[in-house]
Amino acid sequence: MFKKILVANRGEIALRIQRACRELGIKAVMVYSEADRDAKYVKLADEAVCIGPAPSPLSYLNMPAIISAAEVTDAEAIHPGYGFLAENADFAERVEKSGFTFIGPTPENIRIMGDKVSAKQAMIKAGVPCVPGSDGELPDDPALIKRIAKTIGYPVIIKASGGGGGRGMRVVHTEAALINAVQMTKAEAAAAFGNPAVYMEKYLQNPRHVEIQVIADTFKNAVYLGERDCSMQRRHQKVIEEAPAPGIPRKLIERIGDRCVAACKKIGYRGAGTFEFLYENGEFYFIEMNTRVQVEHPISELITGVDIVRTQIMVAAGEKLPFTQRQIEFKGHAIECRVNAEDPYKFTPSPGRITMWHAPGGPGVRVDSHVYNNYFVPPNYDSMIGKVITYGDTREQAIARMRTALLETVVEGISTNIPLHQDLMVDAKFLEGGTNIHYLEEWLTRRNPTKR
Repeated sequence: MFKKILVANRGEIALRIQRACRELGIKAVMVYSEADRDAKYVKLADEAVCIGPAPSPLSYLNMPAIISAAEVTDAEAIHPGYGFLAENADFAERVEKSGFTFIGPTPENIRIMGDKVSAKQAMIKAGVPCVPGSDGELPDDPALIKRIAKTIGYPVIIKASGGGGGRGMRVVHTEAALINAVQMTKAEAAAAFGNPAVYMEKYLQNPRHVEIQVIADTFKNAVYLGERDCSMQRRHQKVIEEAPAPGIPRKLIERIGDRCVAACKKIGYRGAGTFEFLYENGEFYFIEMNTRVQVEHPISELITGVDIVRTQIMVAAGEKLPFTQRQIEFKGHAIECRVNAEDPYKFTPSPGRITMWHAPGGPGVRVDSHVYNNYFVPPNYDSMIGKVITYGDTREQAIARMRTALLETVVEGISTNIPLHQDLMVDAKFLEGGTNIHYLEEWLTRRNPTKR
């Protein structure tokens, strides 16, 4: 086992990794930008190194600074968390070449799965069902592009091969709009991701977003830790997640879970990862794989009893998975609400000083957050300041506990989206379960037609 790990991230995930290190008896080195100097995890760190000013490119995206911090503190491994450099194959490669262990997949895995075209081709070879679409990158010939779209059937969606986070995609309903949409998406993809390649898929009308959590070791052992429903999203950004996904037959989950495990073994995957699917009319369609720990990993931990971050570290240290698929038991129901520093309905960011912070408690309540009384939320990063997670024997109990937990959560000095979560926890369609990925956008439009 490692003696010292450098955590190359910030916020709640940095604190989460630090806690896992403590439990394993590992010293944690925390890197931080000048904006995060007063963060809780920095104060609690065994060692802390400032890696630059507030802007991400000068700190959390600064590869040489992070690797230098690992060198001067004699760390043995680097945990990237999520976001920033977590899915950057070049960073993983530089970490390994510098003599450290990257706590995540191999650079090759990240490259294959980070490019949507190569990921889809790898999944087709592995027997994972994919959305009908173009066979790889779209050609330049407009006539060929139109032919591909006609074969797939309208509406289609144009996606950037190197895209992510809901960016670099455009829905096309008619042939007249197709070529212009392809050219615009290519230009956007080149500017945003440095890769102009785009591909085409059938645009599913009312799918749900369901993902499968996997974890694998270096001995070709892999398991899936159930599914999560992440359909409650706005502009492709998740707002509420739950596990298991309401109303999907267990046999279907087992079948797709087994295929994901088989795919991990086929590509030689190691560490934690998530296969993301669109689910419609009883069918799963692969869209992408996240080669890192997810924001919503706690709900999978609660329904399985598996500590995903701890297992990530153990696997990276060369240990075998401490469990088999047969030993994984799925019990109860868990829900996660992302708490963001933003206006609950206009969604404008609300950085600033938190003058009062009180976290909820009680049976089945977990809060993952790095904030505290008098904490200053910097304007430089993602607006998420924490996650309220509840667990119950049933979905109804988990929702009831979430209502109470949100009522108990106090955040003063800034605006948060807690009122939005409170409204959704009494919404009839959410209570019924199984809403599609468009539901929240439509719900917000109905509530206030001038705001989206």
